[in-house]
Amino acid sequence: MVVGDFAIELDTVVVGSGPGGYVAAIRASQMGQKVAIIERENIGGVCLNVGCIPSKALIAAGHHLQEAKNSEVFGVKTESATLDFAQTQNWKQTQVVNKLTSGVKGLLKKNKVEVIEGEAFFVDENSLRVIHPDSAQTYSFNNAIVATGSRPIEIPGFKFGGRVIDSTGGLALEQVPEKLVIIGGGVIGAELGSAYANLGADVTILEGTPQILPTYEKDLVKLVEKDFKDRGVHIVTSAMAKEAVDNGDSVTVNYEVDGKADSVTADYVMVTVGRRPNTDEMGLEQAGVEFGDHGLLPVDNQGRTNVKNIFAIGDIVPGAALAHKASYEAKIAAEAISGKKVAVDYKAMPAVAFTDPEIVTVGMTINEAKEAGLDAKAYKFPFAGNGRALSLNKTEGFIRLVTTVEDNVLVGAQIAGVSASDMVSELALAIESGMNAEDIALTIHPHPSLGEITMDASELALGLPIHA
Repeated sequence: MVVGDFAIELDTVVVGSGPGGYVAAIRASQMGQKVAIIERENIGGVCLNVGCIPSKALIAAGHHLQEAKNSEVFGVKTESATLDFAQTQNWKQTQVVNKLTSGVKGLLKKNKVEVIEGEAFFVDENSLRVIHPDSAQTYSFNNAIVATGSRPIEIPGFKFGGRVIDSTGGLALEQVPEKLVIIGGGVIGAELGSAYANLGADVTILEGTPQILPTYEKDLVKLVEKDFKDRGVHIVTSAMAKEAVDNGDSVTVNYEVDGKADSVTADYVMVTVGRRPNTDEMGLEQAGVEFGDHGLLPVDNQGRTNVKNIFAIGDIVPGAALAHKASYEAKIAAEAISGKKVAVDYKAMPAVAFTDPEIVTVGMTINEAKEAGLDAKAYKFPFAGNGRALSLNKTEGFIRLVTTVEDNVLVGAQIAGVSASDMVSELALAIESGMNAEDIALTIHPHPSLGEITMDASELALGLPIHA
């Protein structure tokens, strides 16, 4: 190997170190490949640094503040509860984000993955250049896994800067704003809206479709809408945001609903209308990689693009933009390069919104099951019938199981309620394994626990409910 005008030879190169990239690099190394990972910014990518993890930290802080203020039902009384948001942000960064990113660096080192800093540009299907502020180097490779993630979409009239921020800016505010406008009521907007409402902000959400969280079923979303209403969050649906006017110490958002103009003024406006894949300006065209709609890269069931030795995973390929989907695809791609007979199977891919309450869906909804030609039925059990939920004073919500009529095989589930994000894993496993309601009902669940709600719903599906 010669550094300089000659290419350094690599076996497998991974571009991007988020939940897709670093998992791909580690699994490829475990499969015996010599691996290098290229990262232009921070190890851990968007998710660990400015996405999934820090947002959940702020959500948790908001919950603790509300619990401190509203615990009289338990007989716990506090004279006052105040928020030191600078300390909250410091905890989020040092005790959560930094610890996780340091852990990922340690895992890469332990697995002998070389970390290359800089921005990757493909030269052809077997080589790329890594540009660093003070240097550039060419590398040749046998196989590449592209895991470059996505970035926030900027809409006309709302250029990022100043008081117009994206989700990254929303996570980095130095103070909790008195008033906050969020454009886009999808998962990111609803989660951060919920967090800042709990932290004390007056929040308005403008959503372009007829309901917030449009990818979730209406009865799940109604519980979130009720919680928002109870906390004074103002939701405007079917709203078309037109422009942001900077007033110096505030920003006014002009919008329309059914052709009628209106406006709202706040300290900041956060735009969370979606994300676009980071596939441009990296030379993939020069490598012969074909693009699909919206800059996404079409891939086969092993993550392979039309160029047989270049794979793509995560937000840059079709499908839901979920961190756990990227990690799953990462393992498939890394193992495919090693010659393993593997393929993706999205039958049980959970999707979670960390709102109040949490809502989650996995597998099929009842409508999707019927559209797929299945003779299916749905069974619903309330959190209010569960002892653990009562003891937590968290009785809002329900679990719904979707099973086949003939043999009660579980094909889907939805949950709204406390810890729904943790409860769903059992159901994902059941769907993935082809289990039926009897398999779940005969599994002994600890008492008292939220997991018993799953057991009760299964017994309901069998026509043998104890607690219904």
